[in-house]
Amino acid sequence: MRLLDLRLLLDLVFATALGVVVLGRVTEARTLWLLRGYLLLVALAWVVQRTANLPLTTKLVDALVLACSLALAILWQGELRRLMELLGTGRLDVLFGNRGRDQLASGSVAVLSEAAGRLSQARRGALIVVDLGSDLRPEDFLNPGIPLDAHLSVDLLLNLFTADTPLHDGAVLVKANRILAAGVILPLSRQGINRYGTRHLAALGLTERFDRCLAIVVSEETGTLSLACQGRLERPITSSRLHDLLSKALAKPTGRSVAKDTPDSRG
Repeated sequence: MRLLDLRLLLDLVFATALGVVVLGRVTEARTLWLLRGYLLLVALAWVVQRTANLPLTTKLVDALVLACSLALAILWQGELRRLMELLGTGRLDVLFGNRGRDQLASGSVAVLSEAAGRLSQARRGALIVVDLGSDLRPEDFLNPGIPLDAHLSVDLLLNLFTADTPLHDGAVLVKANRILAAGVILPLSRQGINRYGTRHLAALGLTERFDRCLAIVVSEETGTLSLACQGRLERPITSSRLHDLLSKALAKPTGRSVAKDTPDSRG
């Protein structure tokens, strides 16, 4: 009897710890509500199975849990893929959130905002990835591009996105106050595939997988300036608005600051 009680206690402790870890990784309010509801449903199913002799109710609750599991697997396929990638590569420090945060200096925010504004005015397509501590590795990209490790500056960003140069079609990777690489090819998102161009889909694809990444996009056709964060786009925005969004994102525990999404031409 004591062994049974001990196993039950350990089961509850481990399940609670897992629930706390999972909930601690969620930052979006709606996602948090869905996850809380799902975990509550799972707990209800467990209680019914353990304490009540209600075969029909147990079957119904189990079927409801299964249906919700399938629905969440579809809704969170990007997050689940990222989880499997982290488990497969053994990057448990990223999984449990033990990551250093690479802050952009206020001067770097100003550089990014000014460069994006000038690129927008000139209608020169651009994609700038800002890594705030996502532990990006070369295998996270379709092509890791050309390593630069150069100091972040407006002139360098403008030169990298000059038309008809080898690197202007790829993304520039920025971390802290350094440009780490250029000509980076990012994985594309499947959402809005008929609505957005390649640059916007690349920005969405990366920020869906890495919650501590932001992506600044300039449309080549219209010059529209956008900011992607956690698989969402805020557009169109001005360079001053971009400066505010970057500053707010840096002040938060994750890169969460983007909620708007309005239609526009392809990038």
